[in-house]
Amino acid sequence: MFTTRPEILGTFGVVTSTHWLASSAGMAMMERGGNAFDAAVAAGFVLQVVEPHLVGPGGEVPIVFHSARTGKTEVLCGQGTTPAAATIERYKAEGLTLIPGNGLLPAVIPGAFDAWMQLLRDHGSLPIAEVMAPAIHYAQNGHPMLPRVANTIAGLKDFFEREWPTSAAFFAPGGRLPEAKKLFRNEALAATWKRIISEANSGGGSRERCIERARDAFYRGFVAEAIERFVQSNAVMDESGNAHRGIITAADMAGWQATYEEPLTYDYHGYRLNKIGAWGQGPVFLQTLALLKGFDIGAMDTRGPDFVHTLTEAMKLAFADREYYYSDPNFIDVPIETLLSDAYNDQRRKLIADTASYDLRPGHIPGYEDQVARMADALDRLSRISTPDQASAEPTMADMRSVRRGDTVHIDAIDAEGNMVAAMPSGGWLQSSPLIPELGFMLNTRAQMFWLEEGLPASLAPGKRPRTTLTPSLAEKDGRPYMVFGTPGGDQQEQWQLQFFLRHVHHGLNLQEAIDMPMSHTAHFPNSFYPRDRKPGNLAIEENFGAATIAELKARGHQMEVAPEWSIGRMVAAARDEDGLLRAAATPRLMQAYAVGR
Repeated sequence: MFTTRPEILGTFGVVTSTHWLASSAGMAMMERGGNAFDAAVAAGFVLQVVEPHLVGPGGEVPIVFHSARTGKTEVLCGQGTTPAAATIERYKAEGLTLIPGNGLLPAVIPGAFDAWMQLLRDHGSLPIAEVMAPAIHYAQNGHPMLPRVANTIAGLKDFFEREWPTSAAFFAPGGRLPEAKKLFRNEALAATWKRIISEANSGGGSRERCIERARDAFYRGFVAEAIERFVQSNAVMDESGNAHRGIITAADMAGWQATYEEPLTYDYHGYRLNKIGAWGQGPVFLQTLALLKGFDIGAMDTRGPDFVHTLTEAMKLAFADREYYYSDPNFIDVPIETLLSDAYNDQRRKLIADTASYDLRPGHIPGYEDQVARMADALDRLSRISTPDQASAEPTMADMRSVRRGDTVHIDAIDAEGNMVAAMPSGGWLQSSPLIPELGFMLNTRAQMFWLEEGLPASLAPGKRPRTTLTPSLAEKDGRPYMVFGTPGGDQQEQWQLQFFLRHVHHGLNLQEAIDMPMSHTAHFPNSFYPRDRKPGNLAIEENFGAATIAELKARGHQMEVAPEWSIGRMVAAARDEDGLLRAAATPRLMQAYAVGR
């Protein structure tokens, strides 16, 4: 099969990410004697510099990884929680019915830095200064600005100058727009990181002790203090049409840390999938596999209407359950065992018909009737509310009408020892909130995923994790760690990952072949992001599926949204065979992602 680029093969190490500079920085860590964890951390920090419209230091990151040393596969939750003042009453007092998708009010505690530091401390091997050196270099000395970043800034220039002057002063100083493919610097961010490293190294001691001081500098030192000063001193315009101050404090940051937890797993055709829990949309992947287990996917043409229709209809059911049942398990009881059980999915599978469904159909679970009824009422009310233009939602790649939309990045890394990491950093976009000049970065807007109504799974509450769309994947094969993979794309992340995975498992496509195949997704269910619209029966599909497949899907009742070829998805993946052969691949879409290795 023809591919756009080779599947990378080697035995020493592989790194793949959504930007070539991040992949190269990660590989450099392995060349210096580091491992896959050092590589992932270095790549993660570089992405904060080179893709600021998709991720920043004020964002978050869930990580799923396998340690060859401990033999364990774990999740590291770098999803920050809501501030102590984040109550429904507090937000309603601002006249809000929905939490806006930009500005300062939607900010939760920045979780990425602590997750990266804990991963480096517990599983990496290199000093913090060495791992952060590539990111500091690109921030201090410049990196070639991506055309999409330049276009995003150009589209926001007037808004920045009118409403967010700190962003205007940095991204368009004196009204001058940065040029694509020219060097762009963030010296304030470089200075922040240099100060963190200086404080980390000031007391001497072990590598681990230095990392602990870096964590303190960010969460209990000058970074937290600067964030509090900025959000309390600045009322900024957001999508509600009014200006608001933020509510996050230094005390909120001081009391939080990233946490390790067991992954949620599901066995499918000799593979075990490891995902984050119901505080994110990770279980949707597993629920869809549980539904598809009753179909002969291997007999379906991967470009054919049966494959697309069956997968789409199964995902509609799984995503409906996401809306009605998922949330932070520290706050509500999520019936995850039932949702993944054979008995439950045997009944749900019967709902998949030959024609497209238009209803949002959650499953019936005894004891949850009141919760389901409240959620249905909330969604019905939302559908009747007139909302502003969708300005902040993470996009589908086929719908980039607004330059203000943000997205996500992804990193996979595997070394010769068998350590493997999948990380999905996001948040803190340049379009999410105004730049904090003292620090050189923006805050996240993840709290927009909460509801300002009591009694719902995702009702706002202090100290609660938003139900994130960020969802990295790690697959075991025949009982051993095998593959890490993921893609940006908000609600589409699970959908594109599933198509990649099924084509690899059932049709024997290698990583690059599976990534290069045409992609599709549905927006049938409510969007996770403000203003949470849905498109019943929607099916977005790349035109290179072919006219016959598209016509048949339309005949089955799908509301077709035909996208140009090479426009949907940003998949990257890496794998390790039983004999130690390493593989890696990256999408050609957007001409940014790259896999490296040897």
